Amino acid sequence: MNRLLARTLPLASLVPLLAATACATYGPQWSEISGQHYYNVTVLNRRPTGIQTVDGTSAYAAYPIKVEPGMHEIVLSAPAPGWKGGSTLQTMSMSLEPCMRYYLNAQFDNPTGPDWRPVVDYVEPIAGCRTITASK
Repeated sequence: MNRLLARTLPLASLVPLLAATACATYGPQWSEISGQHYYNVTVLNRRPTGIQTVDGTSAYAAYPIKVEPGMHEIVLSAPAPGWKGGSTLQTMSMSLEPCMRYYLNAQFDNPTGPDWRPVVDYVEPIAGCRTITASK
């Protein structure tokens, strides 16, 4: 039993190290994106979106998604009730400011058609995020 423990102990000690290096780390500032329908609930034909990829990295399970500030390419899907094959994917490129959360939604042309475009529904500051300013 001691030999088995001696063999597995070094491997087991690497697991936390590997897990820590696989996680993205963010400094004192970051940006966030969400597909939740948040603010403009009175705008006709506006619906939440699903964020499929950010800069080619596959789908995310939970919102909001933390990303580094700067330019990003975001692929979105929209809810398509009753449409075979779902909605078309739309790509938007946008520059994300530090310490801001962006709500990305789908603006449909009409309530029954599949044609839509991605829109930034609302932008709000992220609590606890510090914007770094240049010192003099």
